[in-house]
Amino acid sequence: MNNLRQQFIAFSVASGVLRFGDFVTKAGRTSPYFFNAGLFNEGATLAQLAQFYARTLLDSGVEFDMLFGPAYKGITLASATAVAMAAEGRNVAFSYNRKEAKDHGEGGTIVGAKLQGRVVIIDDVISAGTSVRESVAMIRAAGATPCAVLIALDRMERSGKDDALSAKSAVDEVGREFGLPVISIGNLNDLLTYISAAGADPQLAQYKDAVATYRTRYGVN
Repeated sequence: MNNLRQQFIAFSVASGVLRFGDFVTKAGRTSPYFFNAGLFNEGATLAQLAQFYARTLLDSGVEFDMLFGPAYKGITLASATAVAMAAEGRNVAFSYNRKEAKDHGEGGTIVGAKLQGRVVIIDDVISAGTSVRESVAMIRAAGATPCAVLIALDRMERSGKDDALSAKSAVDEVGREFGLPVISIGNLNDLLTYISAAGADPQLAQYKDAVATYRTRYGVN
């Protein structure tokens, strides 16, 4: 557990955010695990999550000027990450969008710092890539440059129906469509490594075969 990615998986399990069993995903698949970042809903866990985001971004080597959080989950994630970045000695601006434009006061859909320079989009996961596409459009419309996407967990999962699976995952497709690196704190391989590790909790180890089978069926290399 001296690895940041493995530490993140352990933290997610301990927080009850990463769970194992039988879950139906948005794509209609029965998955042996489920990750719900909305359950990082206490000050202490949010602070620790933000440290993982900040450390992962700093370690990535990506050059950036500010953070952007797409509504709604990205709002909290981007602002908390900015706080964690400041604690690491990097004071960085952030902004986020409203779902509906405000027609009084400062108006518009963007709240926070002016979008400028190289912008990192921060979200929890990428499913269909909709929020990333909307974020890229807003950032470019403001004259700024999206430079990377930072997410918590990459499911490394092929998109599409079971009889017509894409060769790429949603993360791969977003990266290819916009020419952006998609950085994740952890991914499906990290998850499987964690539950397969010697000394792993027997309650978790029992799901190793199910997760491995799911990866074989839906995963990307």
